[in-house]
Amino acid sequence: MKKFNDFIWETHGIHAGTENDHVKHGIDKLEDIVDKAIAEKHPSITFIIHSPRLTNFRYEAEKDTNIKFIRGDRSYINYPKRIANLRKKYEGRINIKYGVELEWMGADLGLLWSRSKIFQAEEADFVIGSVHFAPEGLPYDGSKEEALELLKQRGSLEAYWNGYINEMIEMIESFGDMIQVVGHIDLPKLNVEVPDVLLHFETSSHPLANKFRTLLEIIADRDLALDVNMAGDFKGVGVYPSQNILKRAFELQIPVALGTDTHHVRYYGHNFKESLEYIYKAGYQQYVSFSKLIPEKRTIFDDHDLKVKYTILNKGIELLNQRFHHGSRRIIPDFSFGGSFSEFIDIYKNATGMGDYNAVRIRKGNKSITVSNETPVSGKTKVKGLFSKHRDQAGVLSSLFNSLASERVNVETARLHSNNDGTAVAFLTLEAENGNVKNAIDFVHGTDQDTFLELTYDQNIDLPNFYGEGVYLYEMDGVELKIALSPKMILTKHENSPGVLLILLSALASKNINIIDMRLGKRNKVGYSALAIDGDSNIIKALLAKLGEQYYEANLVEFHSM
Repeated sequence: MKKFNDFIWETHGIHAGTENDHVKHGIDKLEDIVDKAIAEKHPSITFIIHSPRLTNFRYEAEKDTNIKFIRGDRSYINYPKRIANLRKKYEGRINIKYGVELEWMGADLGLLWSRSKIFQAEEADFVIGSVHFAPEGLPYDGSKEEALELLKQRGSLEAYWNGYINEMIEMIESFGDMIQVVGHIDLPKLNVEVPDVLLHFETSSHPLANKFRTLLEIIADRDLALDVNMAGDFKGVGVYPSQNILKRAFELQIPVALGTDTHHVRYYGHNFKESLEYIYKAGYQQYVSFSKLIPEKRTIFDDHDLKVKYTILNKGIELLNQRFHHGSRRIIPDFSFGGSFSEFIDIYKNATGMGDYNAVRIRKGNKSITVSNETPVSGKTKVKGLFSKHRDQAGVLSSLFNSLASERVNVETARLHSNNDGTAVAFLTLEAENGNVKNAIDFVHGTDQDTFLELTYDQNIDLPNFYGEGVYLYEMDGVELKIALSPKMILTKHENSPGVLLILLSALASKNINIIDMRLGKRNKVGYSALAIDGDSNIIKALLAKLGEQYYEANLVEFHSM
């Protein structure tokens, strides 16, 4: 068997940096933990913070000290800024993620309260939905005395668990659009016994067992991940969830997210390998982590080639999901695998094959992309079209497209490549000769002769090799693009007619945003573009929102996964 990794991309990571808003709850300094993670050569670290609670949902320790963590919003509100500062400070040294553990406090004021807290943490990489408190105001994971008091109020062990399962179902039904992960699904076992009907819920006909099966099915239907949480093991009651629950989750194809859920720097990094062994025992060979609410697939094995393939898969997932609106991004897409990626077919039970085609195709609804680390072949070296060698600066392509549009010449396909020496080359194929291309070239020569070092339209142009090593977007919705993925890209789907792409290029030029690489493609009356760009993300997003109705889709794609 392959060796397991020694590191996990945590979701329910370390609670820290919450200062005096909590009672001994994650108060270690963020920097101390980042330094420890770097010292251990970890590629990433995940922080997590609880959302504030309503006043009547407090642990006994909080009541005794009169520290109202629920009203201590300061740390929570400031957390995104502190994480942003950390990322800047440690840039290039470690990947820093952070998430919110959203507290369930009922479907009335509690739900409204929680929605308000999500708006205060919009930069979070993920949100875990957790039930810690019963409606009676007593915690499931507090002291034994608190648990026994709740058990007394509810009358029986089965009623105790029945209430908890009801609250979990209600949380998922209410929080479904706000969370990515369901937290510690069998948390009450920390302080009370697990009823026999739940120990054998897979086969029991008892109503409580049936309700728990329903809970898991709802999680599967919502495409949520299940929190595999090592804190229970650390506390002596076993990992959350138990193996029988995890095996049923595997049968339902529920993805799992791993975490140690630790609260002190001295425990950071414990049980990483054990968590992988635990999910493998239930049948899992992979798990998910999250960046900007988008799921990332992770292998449990210490296999370099497999890790590279997962990196390519994650970039593809991230690229496709950023074409969707916020609410649809957490939904896991469908996959097809070919060539060296075919081994994924055995892991993704609903995946289809692509034969020898060495690529990953990822689709959701009517949108799809194909990615590969196989360098495309240039094909013909002699081609017909417009070749340009020009200054590598913002606005140059806009000027060229402007001249062509003025002569009603539509650009059919385009390739752009920076030479990294202050110059760039472009090759354009033009739609149906109409005798006006020469006029456009003459205009460029007359107005931008210092910018365009070479500009020719010919039947037999020597096509440069635009391809090097990297991960490539081969196609978008079946339209060939073959562009290397860059940290910041624009993808558009638009009306294929003269002047439409000029709108985008002019908008970018107006803000001095340079285009590093570009590919165009088309299918009938629909055009596609993929641009690698460099510029301020907020400015670019604002521009894309104003392009007009000729643009059916215009998205900024930023890659955060590793």
